[in-house]
Amino acid sequence: MEYVNMGRSGLKVSQVALGCGFRGMTDQDLMEGIIRHAIDRGVNFIDCANTYVGGIGEQVLGRVLPGQRDDLVITTKVTSIVGQGPNDIGSSRYHILREIDRSLERLQTDHVDIYIVHWRDQTTPLEETVRAMTDVVASGKTRYWGVSSYQAWEACQALWIADRAVAPGFITTQNQYSLLCRAPEQELFPFCREFGIGVMAFSPLAVGVLSGDLQQGQPAPAGTLWDRQPPYELQSVLTDRAQRVIDALREIGAAHGRNPTAVAIRWVISHPEVATAIAGPDTTEQLDAYIDAAGWELTAEEIARLDEASDSAD
Repeated sequence: MEYVNMGRSGLKVSQVALGCGFRGMTDQDLMEGIIRHAIDRGVNFIDCANTYVGGIGEQVLGRVLPGQRDDLVITTKVTSIVGQGPNDIGSSRYHILREIDRSLERLQTDHVDIYIVHWRDQTTPLEETVRAMTDVVASGKTRYWGVSSYQAWEACQALWIADRAVAPGFITTQNQYSLLCRAPEQELFPFCREFGIGVMAFSPLAVGVLSGDLQQGQPAPAGTLWDRQPPYELQSVLTDRAQRVIDALREIGAAHGRNPTAVAIRWVISHPEVATAIAGPDTTEQLDAYIDAAGWELTAEEIARLDEASDSAD
């Protein structure tokens, strides 16, 4: 495994992180096994949220932490809906300060390492959100804080608010980024380079489309997420552009003795703005395919080929 600084901070994180979203999973022992396997493979960065599996994601992670807490970098998130009350959603001071305590209880720890605003709450002034997050840092309940799915101008404004308050700014932004979703390159990446913000790339396989398991015109393999979706939804994302990227991933992977997943993740983390790519596996085998992205490099020609396939219009 390779470890890098999260932006300009001194925090070292593995270039492949484990996401605890566990979409559609109900077997908590399986979830725990995947987390433990990730740690055994050198992953020190585990990304969670208070709404993952209805809070079960935090609970399962909490079962793993005893004896290993000081060696792991743990995130969790706040903002998404957690109940039916009027204050059970959002990024208000009320919601943030309440939910950090609830998350810590589920995680069975006294702090998280990075507390992340899950999305931009337009009903709460950004200044209120920023000041609440910096207060969580001051309380010791988190070491750092971050944002997720913010536009570049919103993230920049959040940094300015923290700076004016002489308070710690955020160190990471979590955004969707893959060979099929390259929008962050336009404004977010230049912002992150300028201000030293580390990117956590989520959905780096475009919800499994780039795993190499899917083929245009063919049904999804049994048991996969796309197998549980109506077929027309899969075909709507398996465009000619996606197929060109998949074909390139397979050919480049064959040249390196790697699977398409490893090549797709390697491309993501080859960008200096990206500190980590978040794995969302259903099995330990899928997790191993993500981790196989570490410890080697794509050539400049291979990166250019993937860029070209991804840039091509359908």
